[in-house]
Amino acid sequence: MGEVAALRQLVGQVQELWDLYGAHAHPLPRWYLLDFEHGSIKDDYCGGRTGYNSEILKIMETNQSPPRKRPRRDRNREKAPCSNSTEVMKNEIWREFPEDLFETVIARLPVAAIFRFRAVCRKWYSLLDSDNFSRQYSEVPHGLPWFYTITHENANNNVAMYDPSLKKWHHPSVPLAPTKIVIPVASVGGLVCLLDLSHKNFYICNPLMQSLKEIPPRSVQAWSRVAVGMVLNGRNTNDGYKVMWLGNDGSYEVYDSTKNKWSCPGVFPPSIKLPLALNFRSQPVAVGSTLYFMCAEPDGVLSYDVSTGIWKQFIIPLPLHLTDHTLAEFQGRVMLVGLLCKNAATCVCIWELQKMTLLWKEVDRMPNIWCLEFYGKHMKMTCLGNSGLLMLSLKAKRMNRLVTYNLFKKEWQKVPDCMLPCSRKKQWIACGTAFDPCPSALA
Repeated sequence: MGEVAALRQLVGQVQELWDLYGAHAHPLPRWYLLDFEHGSIKDDYCGGRTGYNSEILKIMETNQSPPRKRPRRDRNREKAPCSNSTEVMKNEIWREFPEDLFETVIARLPVAAIFRFRAVCRKWYSLLDSDNFSRQYSEVPHGLPWFYTITHENANNNVAMYDPSLKKWHHPSVPLAPTKIVIPVASVGGLVCLLDLSHKNFYICNPLMQSLKEIPPRSVQAWSRVAVGMVLNGRNTNDGYKVMWLGNDGSYEVYDSTKNKWSCPGVFPPSIKLPLALNFRSQPVAVGSTLYFMCAEPDGVLSYDVSTGIWKQFIIPLPLHLTDHTLAEFQGRVMLVGLLCKNAATCVCIWELQKMTLLWKEVDRMPNIWCLEFYGKHMKMTCLGNSGLLMLSLKAKRMNRLVTYNLFKKEWQKVPDCMLPCSRKKQWIACGTAFDPCPSALA
């Protein structure tokens, strides 16, 4: 009851002050606010106090009734911008916009937005071919890599590209290579290296731009299986790139894009035992100018520095019960991905190579609830990307699962089924590689 009486007294004081100052006074009136908890009186300026006391004063000051809930239709109408008050950017503003800043802005856009930009006009289309745009695009850090894959079905066009940022599959309308059967074997700087089934003819393509270049065939005997890796000469493809192949017999060649020819820069060291027993299921990984190859008998890693021509061999025992293993790379570190199969249980695990001990240390594994799906099944795994973001194809009888693993976030995600446009038939992924989407990369 005491609080009610005090509230009535406050309302009376407010009404008296309003009658006295409301219509004529210019300075802000001083209110006397009651502190109900301590029984004291405080003075303050209008609007300077929060809480229900200031709300009462605000209501009395404007001589309005307390607020009531309005229909959602009225609230949305107030939030919607008025067409008369909408600011329309004038053409004069964009006429004076420096053209070189267009390239700076475009280089920071997502890949999908860049291709929408190209469709505006011929002038904007040509901006992406400039050296300045290529330089700026290479200097800006971009998002996740894409995946260039080959499917089992649709022999006329069996290429599918996956964008993990949008979780969307893309299907090029025209096959890139003139031959029907080519496989992606390596990538660098936005370019993908393709190899035909004879293991002799090489093609370099930019999957985004649908550009293709056939490089001279290697000079040695065809049909001998080879492992292929790629490195950049500088910061981007404008400085050139190198492609290297290595066979089990120790033969190897290096292609230099600036010279457009193959060469054998040295002799394979006799200290490394031949044949190499290369693991062709594992794509070589690049750390700077050094390529790492997976070997067996003995288990380990073979490295070759393309810039210096130095070979090194590391004998590294594999974890027990490991199958379908492949190398990966993350921030300059060599990683290992594989299936652990023991009894009827199967799980995907990630290891990191310890430089001091030259041993594999487990750093992560697939969630157990996902691994239960593989229990009792004879699983096969293919790693489609080996740098930063991995795509794993897990196959069993009447089952094909695609998952990605982010080495930075240590995050597993399921990949949506790959299906052709206007079709519900699921496409099975045969092989693939990861590549950095770069519109300015030139083969």
